[in-house]
Amino acid sequence: MSSRFFDALETRTVDQRAADLAKALPGQIARAKALVGYAGFLDEVDPDAITDAGALSALPVLRKSELGRAQAANPPFGGFAVRPASGFAHIFQSPGPIYEPGGLDTDWWRFGRVLHAAGIGPGDIVQNCFGYHLTPAGLMFENGVRAVGAAVLPAGTGQTELQVTAARDVGVTAYAGTPDYLKVILDKAESMGVSLGITKATVGGGALFPSLRAEYADRGIFCLQSYGTADLGNIAYESPAMEGMVVDEQVIVEIVTPGTGNPVGPGEVGEVVVTTLNPDYPLIRFATGDLSAVMPGESPCGRTNMRIKGWMGRADQTTKIKGMFIRPEQVAALVARHAEIVKARVIATRQGEMDAMTVRIEAVGGDGAAYEKTVADVLKLKGTVEVVAPDSLPKDGLVIEDQRSYD
Repeated sequence: MSSRFFDALETRTVDQRAADLAKALPGQIARAKALVGYAGFLDEVDPDAITDAGALSALPVLRKSELGRAQAANPPFGGFAVRPASGFAHIFQSPGPIYEPGGLDTDWWRFGRVLHAAGIGPGDIVQNCFGYHLTPAGLMFENGVRAVGAAVLPAGTGQTELQVTAARDVGVTAYAGTPDYLKVILDKAESMGVSLGITKATVGGGALFPSLRAEYADRGIFCLQSYGTADLGNIAYESPAMEGMVVDEQVIVEIVTPGTGNPVGPGEVGEVVVTTLNPDYPLIRFATGDLSAVMPGESPCGRTNMRIKGWMGRADQTTKIKGMFIRPEQVAALVARHAEIVKARVIATRQGEMDAMTVRIEAVGGDGAAYEKTVADVLKLKGTVEVVAPDSLPKDGLVIEDQRSYD
């Protein structure tokens, strides 16, 4: 491993990358075609004819809703994994529920290059504040930390005072977690009069807003963000150049018109569709529901793969708040819990460099406190609840409104 790049894959020429893909992709398509989950999706496909992203565009898109239905009929992985559940190191559950397999070998989710780009390596101790329970983010990053030769403090979330104490006592030098939670730890340390040695950070699970990145820089912390999902692992990551996100070397990213599989024009915003080269879990043209756009040219850092502009919102109304997705169907379930609720709207904002959630409920009478427990139960997040009069919410079709600025 060089000091500048994670491996030689990051600096391949266009011709080298195309030749490598032409060898790897047909095998991955053939592997997927043999799985029962792809029955009806890839029946007429000749794997040998699929050698580049352009050829992929002729294949159907696999959506999470279809994956969920397949898993319900054929648990836990819906016939999309090459091994039974007992053949994997871990089985995770994401909201839906959707189940994902996980492995411990060879940096299975490919987050090693994410941490390497942030300068994390041998001699570092990483406070990993991603969750370890049911969802895979904690182990995704732990595997990546091992891949770069650093040590892990498996902190998870919560108990912030203990997090500060542990970071001080063990000599933590780097952070991995959601963008907001690092500030929580730093502010708590300041209030406790504790000086921490964190100088590097890699964040995900939500947008890293420019003002928050600037605050971390003012505190002497170099912070980069990455973009991944529980199903796919790492999709793209920031390099030290901080000009867009470089696509991971083991996935193929397409940007398509939302709701279709048709590629958009150069530079246009569309839905991120990903094909992974992971042989254990070959997801082909998996629609993330996220929006992004391709950036022209190569990164000034020397990495040569495609770049995207990063996360630019959702193709549907699904919105990530405090690292958790809030989906329209959850808002519908909230309304259904109380007969007197006519309508509800979730609003995402920022308060003091932290995500904030307000839930406005149309109902006759009552106050917000009466619905706080239901909001926490259904949305899996706490927020401010406001009761408003019937017919006062906008009639614009939105049940989730994101008022945060990503500029």
